[in-house]
This record gives sequence, C-alpha cells and structure tokens, in this order.
Amino acid sequence: MTDDNPPIRRLADWDAETLLGLADEYDTPLYAIDLDRVRENCERLRAAFPDAEVRYAAKAHTGRAVLETVRDAGVDVECASAGEVMRALDAGFPGDRIQYTAVNPPARDLDYVVDRWREHPDLTVTAGATDTIDRLRERGFDGRLCVRVNPGVGAGHHEKVRTGANAKFGVPYDRAAETVESARADFDLVGIHAHAGSGISGDDLANHRELVRRMGDLARAVEPLEFVDVGGGFGVPYREDEPPLDLDAVAAATRNALGDVDATLAVEPGRYVVADAGVLLTRVNTVKEAGGATVVGVDAGMTTLLRPAMYDAYHAIRNVTDPNGPAIPVTVAGPICESADVLCEDRPLPRPARGHVLAVGNAGAYGYEMASTYNSRPRPAEVAIAGGTAELVRGRERLTDLTALETEHHRTEPTDENGTEP
Repeated sequence: MTDDNPPIRRLADWDAETLLGLADEYDTPLYAIDLDRVRENCERLRAAFPDAEVRYAAKAHTGRAVLETVRDAGVDVECASAGEVMRALDAGFPGDRIQYTAVNPPARDLDYVVDRWREHPDLTVTAGATDTIDRLRERGFDGRLCVRVNPGVGAGHHEKVRTGANAKFGVPYDRAAETVESARADFDLVGIHAHAGSGISGDDLANHRELVRRMGDLARAVEPLEFVDVGGGFGVPYREDEPPLDLDAVAAATRNALGDVDATLAVEPGRYVVADAGVLLTRVNTVKEAGGATVVGVDAGMTTLLRPAMYDAYHAIRNVTDPNGPAIPVTVAGPICESADVLCEDRPLPRPARGHVLAVGNAGAYGYEMASTYNSRPRPAEVAIAGGTAELVRGRERLTDLTALETEHHRTEPTDENGTEP
C-alpha cells in the first residue's frame, strides 16, 4: 500500500510475486486479507464522518483479525446475529461499542444476547418489530433499545440486498413514532435505525439521501434520542473502469439530508471497510475448448465465492502467473456441479494454463463469509497480511471436518411390509 491512502485499491495494485508466494505456501483456494488496508479504510471513514458514530457491519467479514483491526482503528461494530455478538466480544469490543440488530431473531439468539447484556449492560439492541420488542421484554431486557424503521425506500447493487423498502425489515414508517413512544416506558430508548441496502453508489445515492431525510423527520418527531442510525451500504467499484465513491461528498449529502437533529448521526459501513482489502487466489486445473468457448476450470467455485452465482456480481480476475500473455476470452468455472458455478464468462484474460494462479479482486466482503460446504467441499484457508507479513488466520478445512458434527447412525435391517426381516 502507498502512504497516501488512495480511495480504492484495484486488483492490479496487488504485488504479483507476493500473491504467487502465498499460493505456493498456503495452497489454493486461498483468501488473503490485508489488515493495513482495513485500517486505512476505517481511517478514511472516520475522517469523512468526524462527528458521527461509525460502526462496522460485521457481516461483511467476521474474521477475528479483521475485527481486532477495526476495534483498534476506533470503529465500533454492528452485529446481525448472536454469533457476531460473540465474535465481537471475543475480539475485545466492550459492550458500549456493540450494537445488535435483530432481524426476526431466533429464540436462542435473543437468549444469548440478553445473557450477554446482563454482563455488558451498555450493549445496544435494535429491534425491527413490536413482536421482537415484546420478546425482549419477556426476557427481562430493559436496557438500551433502538427501533429499526422501514422508511419505504431502498437502494443497492441487486434487488436481493435492497432492504429499505422490503417489508421484512423494520417497523413501518407510519407506525414508527408510535412504536418508539410505546417502548420508552420499559426500555432505555436510545435511537432509531434504517438501512437502504448494500453496495450503494451512482443513482442509488438519491434513494439513500431520501431515506436519511425521512429519518431526520422522524427523529425530530420523537426526540429525545441519542443517535439516528442511517445504515451503511456504501459501494465500492468492482469493475476496473468504475470510479471510486466520493466518500466526502456522500458524507456531506448525508448530513444535509438529515438536517438539524438533537442526536448523533451513526453509519454502518461493512463492504467499504473490507472489500478491496481482500483477494481470492485460485489455481487452474483444467483448460478445454467446448462449444466455441475456452473453459478454464479452477479449484474455487460458488462454494468459495458465492456472489457471482447469487447476485450475478462482477469481480475483476487477473492471471497472476502470466499477467502479460496474449489475452483470449475465457469462461472461468469452478468444480461445483451447477451451471451457475462460474466466476466470469467470455472475459479477456492472458491465456491461462494448467497450474496458473488466478486472483479474484474485491473478495474481502461477503467472500469467506458466504462460503459453504455444498457438494461436500471443505472451505478454504485464509491468511492475514500486516506490515508485509502473512499469517494463517483460518486453517483449511479437511474432508474429515465435513462429518465431524454428524452423529453415528445405527442402521437397521430392512423389513418387508409385515415388519419381518426378508
């Protein structure tokens, strides 16, 4: 990384020899996360929002090394599950720097969080339904409560991540003031919350500003509040020719849209903190000509990086082994038995050959987090880089790990229709 903290790190900025060395030492598929870049992104966010509370949306990447880096950078944490609350506490976040945002929370999640709240009474719980508020009351929770609001306006890079107008998320806007006032009797009502969606940039920023404006109106109607949380979702450029987000301009527009409120602005960036700090390395195992296409088979697939299959997402891909070779259009496909298991189609790349290492950019957000063991494929390893030194922070799963939690099944002999052994 350079000292001037550029607004975006492109895939071409990663040192090829370093990536090849990581692939050789730790094998592939392999995630690498640059903790120095995570810290720089946190610093840029704090500089753009100097008077706001910046909370990292942990669901983007919950690795302990990342959480500890975010904590040390002075950014708080927003957790979407009991597991993320546990990870935040394990990473050293005190209760007053943790916000738990419950979305239709299972009973075991609420049980865990309320138990931890008794030990960390400054922990904040965000509820998006009156039913959830009732369930907290039934568990004896009377602490710091934030009400999540559905403002009726959403934004984001894909319809599946536009939460602001989706009925699943938050108390309807026209009932929000009533819900806030009702909750004040039994809880320490500290804030209101809304979130437009994920990967917001370009034209979507207008919708984000409208969400913020509506939250400002609501805040003035239900004062006093400690904070108004307008979510995160700040986008990063996944395509090589897309400009980076003008974060300072977004911050200014957010403050202007909120207006004059007697409360602190809070934002919850996730992707912006970690996306360009991560890269996925994968090795070519098969190259074939088929149906007029060159199909390049690699050892990473939709179980390693789900975003292309789930969101039709674009990720830059680079041939690290032979970056200057003649380019041809290729389809990069994984080893999963699904036609959706492709990382790109007809993408110009220097001709890959068996054994070549490919790098997939902007893999730090929702990369390892969404990895699975579908097709009984173990999840990859992950290394963290700090000060130019790499350290293994998540070991590679083994085949035997896939069945480690399965209980022994005692097979019974088959019987005929009368219940007797044939």
